[in-house]
Amino acid sequence: MAQDRWYRMDNVAKVFLASANDRDTRTFRITCTLKEEIEKDLLQKAVLNALKERPQYHVTILRGLFWHYMEPTDDLPVVEEEDGRICPMLVGPENFGKLHLRVTYFHNRINLEFSHAIADGNGALDFLNLIVEHYLKQKDPEKYGKLSMTSGASEAGLSEDSFRKFYAKEKKKIPNMKRPPKAYHIRGIKYPYNQTQYIEVHMPVREVLARAKALNVTMTSYVGTLFMLAVYNDMPTLMRNKPVTVSMPVNLRNYYPSMTSRNFFNSVLVSHIFKGGETVESLAEEYQVKLKAELTPEAVEKRMLNYEKMESLFFIRLVPLFIKNPVINMVNKRAGKEVTLVLSNLGKLSVPPEVQDEIESYSAYCSTEKLFIVMDTCKDDLILGISNAYRNTQVIRDFLKNFTDEGIPVTVYSTEISD
Repeated sequence: MAQDRWYRMDNVAKVFLASANDRDTRTFRITCTLKEEIEKDLLQKAVLNALKERPQYHVTILRGLFWHYMEPTDDLPVVEEEDGRICPMLVGPENFGKLHLRVTYFHNRINLEFSHAIADGNGALDFLNLIVEHYLKQKDPEKYGKLSMTSGASEAGLSEDSFRKFYAKEKKKIPNMKRPPKAYHIRGIKYPYNQTQYIEVHMPVREVLARAKALNVTMTSYVGTLFMLAVYNDMPTLMRNKPVTVSMPVNLRNYYPSMTSRNFFNSVLVSHIFKGGETVESLAEEYQVKLKAELTPEAVEKRMLNYEKMESLFFIRLVPLFIKNPVINMVNKRAGKEVTLVLSNLGKLSVPPEVQDEIESYSAYCSTEKLFIVMDTCKDDLILGISNAYRNTQVIRDFLKNFTDEGIPVTVYSTEISD
């Protein structure tokens, strides 16, 4: 990458930079679990080779007068065995001049952690697959010499600000969207020292999918329904007039011809006010109808354009960053009051036939101040990465019990928390 090159921050990245804090670092982790122990030296070489192919990630974030921006850095990633906090802070003054990504390993797992200001889950997944590809090629050049696990997009396509590109093609006069009501928030004391508990849940895809199909809903709607019911079960009686609202990131690459590895998503909300007497069947049907309405091309376009149009206002562009950031953070906190929990679905992660015997699964987590779930499927495994900031885990226990009550076996792993 040319040393005089710099990148604009997309609008989602600007929100992440303004709102990152010691608990919600705005960092996410994607992990690939192999069948054999990781060799550190091979992984180090694989990461360096992958970074050469993704120069848009070999950058550091700098602070301008009106906005942050990215430019190349000489900082190189150093692979280490996993030790310490999951999803650490990767932006801020202490990271000046440094990369905003980290690669660690533990036994047979490769962990890629990214600042959300640099990429979204789909972009990071593509980069992780590139690392795995280079790792396997070094491990067995003859067997994996022609292996390809990435999108194959050009550097220009990968570094594109797709929000800006597709907003510029549309009409600027977009009707304002009505703000949703404040949602119910899970109550309780949070873990000390800004800690977060990370829980990894495994379930057989076939059994979960069979139950979802029996209800005539998607797997995402089924999982969201069971979580809504778990939240309701823990709600104080006097709070049950508030909606339980699930926020779900939507990959805009499914709606626009983009192959960018940067942020390109927005979020939809599915909300329900419980009346009592709801069943899995009745709530799943409603959830599916509401989610389907939010995912029409027209609804997705309206949200994307509403989100982007603010930066096009001339007077906003001229506001200095030290004023703009607190305002962005305030607006982001207001939006957070409209959400009970976040459910992000990375989808079905396909493994190339030639590496079926090498790759076991993928999993992902995201930092949070509340409750955040990242789900994906790989082979016959549904994996939920649950990030939880609360000492009280009753909602999570009820959520997992809802699956076992439906006859679906659940395997759970969890990090330890220090008091």
